[in-house]
Amino acid sequence: MKKILLSGVLAAAVLAGPGCKKEYLQTNPTDRVDNVAIFATADNANVALNGIYRYMFERTTATTSNVQGKPGVAGILLGIDFMGEDLHQANATWFTSTGEGNYVASRNDNAGSNLYYYRTFFRMIGNANAIIDNIDAAEGTADAKARIKAEALTIRAYSYSYLVQFYGNRYDPNNKPNNQLAVPMPLTATDSKMPRVSVETIYTQIIKDLDAAIALNAVPANKTHASVWVARGLRARVALTMGDYATAITFAKQVVDGNQFPLMSIADYQTGFNNLNLSEYMWGCNPTTEQGDTFGSVFAQIAYNANTTYQRGTPKMINSALYDRISSTDVRKKMWEPTPTATNFPLPTTAFTRRPYMSRKFSVKTVGDPSLGDYPWMRSAEMHLILAEAYARSGQTALAQAALFALVSKRDLSATISTKIGTALIDEIMDNRRVELWGEGFRYLDLKRLNLPLNRTAVPNYVSASVNDVMQIPAGDPRFLFLIPRDEINANPNLGPQNP
Repeated sequence: MKKILLSGVLAAAVLAGPGCKKEYLQTNPTDRVDNVAIFATADNANVALNGIYRYMFERTTATTSNVQGKPGVAGILLGIDFMGEDLHQANATWFTSTGEGNYVASRNDNAGSNLYYYRTFFRMIGNANAIIDNIDAAEGTADAKARIKAEALTIRAYSYSYLVQFYGNRYDPNNKPNNQLAVPMPLTATDSKMPRVSVETIYTQIIKDLDAAIALNAVPANKTHASVWVARGLRARVALTMGDYATAITFAKQVVDGNQFPLMSIADYQTGFNNLNLSEYMWGCNPTTEQGDTFGSVFAQIAYNANTTYQRGTPKMINSALYDRISSTDVRKKMWEPTPTATNFPLPTTAFTRRPYMSRKFSVKTVGDPSLGDYPWMRSAEMHLILAEAYARSGQTALAQAALFALVSKRDLSATISTKIGTALIDEIMDNRRVELWGEGFRYLDLKRLNLPLNRTAVPNYVSASVNDVMQIPAGDPRFLFLIPRDEINANPNLGPQNP
């Protein structure tokens, strides 16, 4: 019988993903309990579920591929934003040495950050599988068990949605079925050393999991947990990635029309994107000072006033060409400063560096903690953008204009509804998507799903040294496809061929 470790409020022994070595299993003999004991009750299963949520913002350790600047999923999302052209920095730092912004890690099967991406999501899947396997037989109310199962299904779908995009070629809606290989697909806690399956197979399972989660109608008490609204939002996000615009419209519209997460006010938009209680946050993490990692947290790397060596010396900047396309009356224009001074951009100490177009979108949550903040996994603004883009790409111009205006009018009180059509309207929607979701992990994924080139030469303020002079990558280039980590290939003889 498998043994896993309970530690405090965590089911801390995250079940290893396929190919993980024995050393990654926690097996402290003084504190072990078997699976039957852990999942005997819904309350115990909820402890394991909370462990997954905690793991999503934990810092790296030696047993989870110790890579600098990787505080769980948020670190991954920041890493892939560096793979775009909208979020950048003035110097070569660890996001250069870890090989993300320069697209080295994605093509290096020994890169620590590559292995971290792979193992982080498979560990989440492993714990979710254990919950799904056992929750039906647990003691507890039907409602409690349904909620826990729905959340575990949503987490599994969420994890696979990233793995399939990193390690599989883009989903091409014009060439179905997408039979190109992606990753293994364990669906029980006992699955191990499995072969890779196709991109189409992974997406089919993601949809199945989300539909099941939606049917269970989970309504957790806290936004740290994935509710039925998050499952609907993820269903819309995945449909957009697949080019299934009708389905994307259906589920994004459910979230928007449900109005459970109304868009933020102009005032709230300027409070630092650090509070899970902000109205449009659908799902996110809210670590405490005790749970956070002062120097390794995501806010230590992106909050303009985080008092850490890295952030003091390397503020994050926006693509200046993109900034110039923001209306002067749009509150989002205030999230970056093209010419920062001590007057218009005060900083905590003189040790902080100012750079043109530096960000103030994210700020630390409390003065007493140098790097604490709540990070969003999903906001309702994304649903408005999905709705607008899906309408536009399916030729429903008036509905696309209206969906875009529903968002923009909350950001810019002087805005008027767009009169653009066709490609010009799609470009306007995508510009809003890039501005709105800056720093939240979307741009690389958008480039890949739409088969677009990376072009940093069109960004006047992009510092090429920060990405080892990798300024252009053609659409469809192999660098958009991650190699399977070598450790996994060595540990799993059934994994199959390496990505080309």
